[in-house]
Amino acid sequence: MTSEGISLSRTSRTSRTALSRRRVRHAAAAGTALLAATLTACGGGGDAAAGGGKAELKPKPDMAVSVNLTGDQVKAGEPVTVTVAEGKLALVKVTDGKNGELPGKISDDGRTWTSERNASPGTDYKVEAQNTDSQSAGTQFKTSPADKVNKVSINLPKGSTVGVAMPVSLVFDNPVTNKAEVEKQLKVTSSDNTEGSWGWFKDYSGKDRVDWRPKEYWKSGTDVKVDMNLNGVDSGKGGGLFARDYTTEFKIGKDRRMEVSLDTRKMKVSEDGQVVETIPVSAGTPGGQKASWSGKMVLMSKEGTIRMDSQTVGLGDSYDKMVDFSMRLTWSGMYAHAAPWNSGNFGRANTSSGCVGMSDADARGFYAKVQVGDPFEVVGSGSKGNAEIGNGYGEWNLSWDDWRAKSALTGGTQNG
Repeated sequence: MTSEGISLSRTSRTSRTALSRRRVRHAAAAGTALLAATLTACGGGGDAAAGGGKAELKPKPDMAVSVNLTGDQVKAGEPVTVTVAEGKLALVKVTDGKNGELPGKISDDGRTWTSERNASPGTDYKVEAQNTDSQSAGTQFKTSPADKVNKVSINLPKGSTVGVAMPVSLVFDNPVTNKAEVEKQLKVTSSDNTEGSWGWFKDYSGKDRVDWRPKEYWKSGTDVKVDMNLNGVDSGKGGGLFARDYTTEFKIGKDRRMEVSLDTRKMKVSEDGQVVETIPVSAGTPGGQKASWSGKMVLMSKEGTIRMDSQTVGLGDSYDKMVDFSMRLTWSGMYAHAAPWNSGNFGRANTSSGCVGMSDADARGFYAKVQVGDPFEVVGSGSKGNAEIGNGYGEWNLSWDDWRAKSALTGGTQNG
């Protein structure tokens, strides 16, 4: 009886163990089905559920991007475009070797990023991109040096203070036929949002020139900044690429204006709208090449004591002397200056070779007060007319509409 009892006891334990194992296997099978269903739902497919097969997790492909500029000898002068093969772009960064960054925008469909500026010549670029799944990709390229580089001469040194008539004036070393493309990169910002426009014409030197003129004279105290984002911009046929940006800042000083009357032979000096001084003068001899230019001019520079030689301005051997307190009005040689040798004609007759002369004492005091950029207008009879726009700063002789028509963007001046 004892043996039977032990045997029964063993049989009972075996049955319970087998049952327990069957229950575990059933539970495991149920769990596997649940996991498969879960993967199918996450994967968005129905093959495993429909056919009873196994679901598979497919790894996402690596992020792949293509760049329009590749290699070590890329031609500069065009925007950089970055395109993603799959998915959407979240971030693109294009930097040069000096940590400068090309700004740009992602397209509405998220597939392409385009730089707002062109790639510069002779520059190493690094491209870094990231998609919306936080995957990253990158590449590098290098632009070749420009075959020809264009440069800019700016009339306003950084930090200068100038008069209310001073325009921003840029003269280019080489021709600019892509005028609209260049003008797009030029920006004037002022503290009082002064309205103005760019205008294209030929400088007195024969080079291409673009000036920015306010609609009206500047207001005294205005702060002005000029940004010329030209690096990588193509000047067009015969001009070459620009290889750098330019910038300058200046301030508008006292509102001082001069008016010379050829009829009364007097110059009125006004400050803030009030006449503060009247100076007797002798201007150019009426008729012929010795007459003065008339119209609105701008005091271009204060040159002090200089040698004036009539042969340099096509007037033969009329004069060759050192002249004090010289203030330039045109490139062709019209000045306001001291002329003590002509003292008998101040306020009485116009007998000079085209300049506006005055006594030593008047010239000394006048020279000390005026600033580059002050407007200087000559009125009355006996002149030889207005100087060409490029012969100094002659844009103030044009109406606002005529001036705006010289813009390549808002007027009639186009490429060429």
